[in-house]
Amino acid sequence: MENSSAWPADGIENIVRTYGNMLYRLCFVMLGNESDAEDAVQESLIKYLQKAPSFENTEHEKAWLITVATNRCKDILRFRKRHPQTDLENLRETPQFSSDSGILEALMTLPEKFRFILTLYYVEEYRIEDIAKIIGRTPSAVKMRLQKGRRLLEETFRKEYL
Repeated sequence: MENSSAWPADGIENIVRTYGNMLYRLCFVMLGNESDAEDAVQESLIKYLQKAPSFENTEHEKAWLITVATNRCKDILRFRKRHPQTDLENLRETPQFSSDSGILEALMTLPEKFRFILTLYYVEEYRIEDIAKIIGRTPSAVKMRLQKGRRLLEETFRKEYL
């Protein structure tokens, strides 16, 4: 199936229902911007529909979508670096995160490599080995990023919000 018109409508809805929120959270954490996160998710799902890959199981499918979304977010971040813009200005107004007591804001101040790892581990509940495969690093590198990310998050949260 090469073209998206070959997909049944209920199949597309199932993909969005199953993975949409998870991908949005990851993209939002990486990008810190609601509209860019929505764009990244949409483009990831379109790529999924265009490629029509087959997977061994749902975890493989989920990992593929996370990888595609992560790569799209990295493209957006590279673009931002070359074309500076303001971001995070509407963070407090985002309804999904209004009751987080400052944790999300503290998380957003961390470098992207730590934000992403912490989100995959704590929010999406991925195992260290799975995260290593997704980001193309060793499990020990993931453990080090988790350790440093936790420390940075604690320092930032204590300094800013307590």
